[in-house]
Amino acid sequence: MDKKHQGGPSEPSKRDRIEAEIADSLDEELELEMDDDRLASLVGDMAEHPEPLVGGRAFYFKELLRLQKELVKLQDWVVHSRSKVVVLFEGRDAAGKGGAIKRVAQRLNPRVCRVVALPAPSDRERTQWYFQRYVEHLPAGGEIVLFDRSWYNRAGVERVMGFCSEAEVEDFFRSVPEFERMLVRSGTKLIKYWFSITHEEQHLRFQMRIHDPLKQWKLSPMDLESRNRWAQYTKAKEDMLARTHIPEAPWWIVEAVDKKRARLNCIAHLLTQVPYAEVPHPQVALPVQPGISGYEPKPIPPDMFVPSKY
Repeated sequence: MDKKHQGGPSEPSKRDRIEAEIADSLDEELELEMDDDRLASLVGDMAEHPEPLVGGRAFYFKELLRLQKELVKLQDWVVHSRSKVVVLFEGRDAAGKGGAIKRVAQRLNPRVCRVVALPAPSDRERTQWYFQRYVEHLPAGGEIVLFDRSWYNRAGVERVMGFCSEAEVEDFFRSVPEFERMLVRSGTKLIKYWFSITHEEQHLRFQMRIHDPLKQWKLSPMDLESRNRWAQYTKAKEDMLARTHIPEAPWWIVEAVDKKRARLNCIAHLLTQVPYAEVPHPQVALPVQPGISGYEPKPIPPDMFVPSKY
């Protein structure tokens, strides 16, 4: 039989349990928001902040949940229509790409919507066709793939940090428009976002990571070096946007100094890029619970239970 507590509080009602389940779902977002704001007081005067979102936090949560409900409808349509969707999230370090990706994928089925964040290429991958390691992560019918950085690493960090030659960069720029046109011709919807922040805002966010023990892992020597090469990254970004902004797969710029605005704007725009429609679902009804008599469950040894510390 299941472990029971003697003399504890009475069992919660079904309504209480349902309300607790809903609150727990909302708490996921609250936890992420508290993580965003946790140490802002440590660096409060280090940079100017944008005007607060009209309506404040309550408005943000309401809009985010409304947009996420629409993302679920989009997901259902993608599965129903066997569509293929790829979304690229690019931008400087600490631009807010990861936070936006979390909010897009948060309520979706991970079997339908996958996040791809590839590490540096292995020695073997460096000898392959440049796009090869990305191709294996592209979606099949009925799937959405969110790339947290993508093949555009070659036009950004690899170029600026000297991890590839200028000849390889030129070959990339010749190849990538046709590569993306091939994807689109094959039936893949390709959407490309660049998250744009200021030099001052990146400085603030790096300071947050330096002072926050839960975020220090996000700050690498490469990130710090990128601060020294801000102008080079700017030139590389401008070159990339100019040479790869094609009608079949245009770039979209997300103003990302205000994280909340950036997430809402990005998700709202994403919903306009896929011609989804609500998919009708049959009415779902739980079957009548069958009887459970006829078998007495065996007792579970007390030492198998996780200690109830909370």
